[in-house]
Amino acid sequence: MADILLDLWWLTPLLTGVLLAAITGPLGSFVVWRRMAFFGDTLAHGALLGITFGVLTDVNLTLALALSCVVLALLLLPLQNRSQLSSDTLLGIVSHSTLAIGLVALSLADGIRVDLMGYLFGDLLAVEINDLLWVAASVAVLFGFMISNWQGLLASTVSSELAEIDGYPVKRLNILLVLMLALVVALAMKIVGILLVSALLVIPAATARSYARTPQQMVVIAALSGSISVLLGMWASFQWDTPAGPSVVVAAAGLFVLSLLSPKKVSV
Repeated sequence: MADILLDLWWLTPLLTGVLLAAITGPLGSFVVWRRMAFFGDTLAHGALLGITFGVLTDVNLTLALALSCVVLALLLLPLQNRSQLSSDTLLGIVSHSTLAIGLVALSLADGIRVDLMGYLFGDLLAVEINDLLWVAASVAVLFGFMISNWQGLLASTVSSELAEIDGYPVKRLNILLVLMLALVVALAMKIVGILLVSALLVIPAATARSYARTPQQMVVIAALSGSISVLLGMWASFQWDTPAGPSVVVAAAGLFVLSLLSPKKVSV
């Protein structure tokens, strides 16, 4: 029995990756619709500060990552509305500044060694059963919030003014969306790393846009595209001994290129 379980060790990272892709697809669709790709990238880069905080204070790194992403998301939301700079300029400044501050802080910490390559590019094959359970619980909660607030999120994405007229709490829904994105970024960092996490949000959703006729179709196809990318990426990692996280992103990019060659439909 023990030998069988050892032979099936790859199921844990595979299931973790598929579960993560199942939620990054729908959330990534909102990222594409709202043109928030830089937002996810900024959260990922800023999460390195969470790693630094967790390492220096001996706090669980997953918890530190989640908290840092949530705090940064809540700070960015009002800053985007009040800053005189354009949104992409502000996010670019915050993104690179927080990444640099985190790297400098880690380099100054005496006697502390951190696998920076693992956090920058992820290590899907190192995922353990505890990580799988954490991701499964988080994905279930995120799906619950998304399904229960689907109409409001969609309405506020199409037009925040019309959504407010229809009685939807637009500000609360915007906060909910960025908090869900923050949690997903924290979860995805173990899989694909800081530098590639926004790709897992954006590329499957962009792929789905070529095939979908309705928003519902787009989120389903995006989730399927992300899951297929995980399967292909892990297969490539085993076949050619390539890093799993980047291999998943390369597979996602390949699916996107194929979508560009497909007959065009009305995009959502």
